[in-house]
Amino acid sequence: MRYVSLRYFNAAGASERNGEQHDPETHLVPILLDVAAERRRSVAIFGEDYPTEDGTCIRDYIHVVDLAQAHLLAIRGLERHGSQVYNLGSGGGYSVRQVIAVAREVTGHPIPTESVSRRSGDPAVLVASSDKIRRDLGWLPRRQDLRTILGDAWAWQHAHPRGYAN
Repeated sequence: MRYVSLRYFNAAGASERNGEQHDPETHLVPILLDVAAERRRSVAIFGEDYPTEDGTCIRDYIHVVDLAQAHLLAIRGLERHGSQVYNLGSGGGYSVRQVIAVAREVTGHPIPTESVSRRSGDPAVLVASSDKIRRDLGWLPRRQDLRTILGDAWAWQHAHPRGYAN
């Protein structure tokens, strides 16, 4: 039996038909958009004393549309490459403060924050090397810009203010 395992790094964004909705919500991007839409008061910043430029964690964000493309390529690649494991990320990252700043820009809302203690086990930086899937299958994330990721997620929330209940 052949398989392909795809390891995501902070999937975010939306397509026109599909967005992100969890209960309870724990992901930074939808929480930021909930604050901008006045469904939450503020967003928590878990630690501001990490050894990064602005003191907040850095994470690799990957657009869900790029993930969908990786799935298609991975399935097609089973014949040629056999069973594989691939990381799916942009190879870079954004700090929590950078994500907040872009969310403010994209939404046009102030997005209040509150500082709280670090979460146990959170590393300062967590990014993916997608070199293997790029080399094997030619995958290239095309929507990795944070403004695109947040803009698409914000557009989906506007089109679906009650999530999938619309």
